[in-house]
Amino acid sequence: MRDLYDPGHASLSVLTPRERDVMDYVARGKPNKVIAAELGVSQRTIEAHRARIFQKMQVRNAVELAHCLLSQGSVN
Repeated sequence: MRDLYDPGHASLSVLTPRERDVMDYVARGKPNKVIAAELGVSQRTIEAHRARIFQKMQVRNAVELAHCLLSQGSVN
């Protein structure tokens, strides 16, 4: 696992606006089904967004994503 405090860690600027929307839900622990319903898309679309978010942010799961966001000061 890459050090999340490493300044070379991916920043939010690599994400599209829709990926940022999905990331907000993921970071708050919302399930894919709920995210899909609230954004008006399919669960498969959310799964694809999550996969790209994790890849771009260089994390393996939602817990690492939340930790990364907290370390960057992106979540209150």
